[in-house]
Amino acid sequence: MISPPTRAEVEDFLYAEASLLDEWRLSEWFALFAEGAVYQAPTAGAPEDDDPTKSLFYIADDYVRLRERVGRLNKKEAHAEYPRSRVRHMISNVRVTAARADGGDVTCNFVVYRSKNGKVDTYFGHSLYVIDWSGAAWKITSKRVVLDMDTLYPGKLSIVI
Repeated sequence: MISPPTRAEVEDFLYAEASLLDEWRLSEWFALFAEGAVYQAPTAGAPEDDDPTKSLFYIADDYVRLRERVGRLNKKEAHAEYPRSRVRHMISNVRVTAARADGGDVTCNFVVYRSKNGKVDTYFGHSLYVIDWSGAAWKITSKRVVLDMDTLYPGKLSIVI
């Protein structure tokens, strides 16, 4: 039986994911997701366990929709992100909340700074991951980004948080 990874190894994986987003290497970021993965962001102030089939979500992407989102954001025709925003992701308080040999549940806090057109927006919250670490390359099977804010005004979520 393979031992679960250490928290430091999980932190390194999340830091690498954040770097890919900061550097706008979205295709490489998308490659971190397992086929069949989901990526969700409930509306600001919503409970973290909301159901996207019953509540409004900012993002409720399955694997195919996430791939399409990444494709759109990488094109010059994505007017909301051309020229692209400058972003920085800060990750903290990483915890492995359930560990199995093949994968586990991980949570972390985040702050994302987005700069565009002379304006800086700040987003903060926590992320809930399910990560499969059984293979040679770790894969995200589920990511839910929960904004711990009561509103997005005046921000925009054209970035992938």
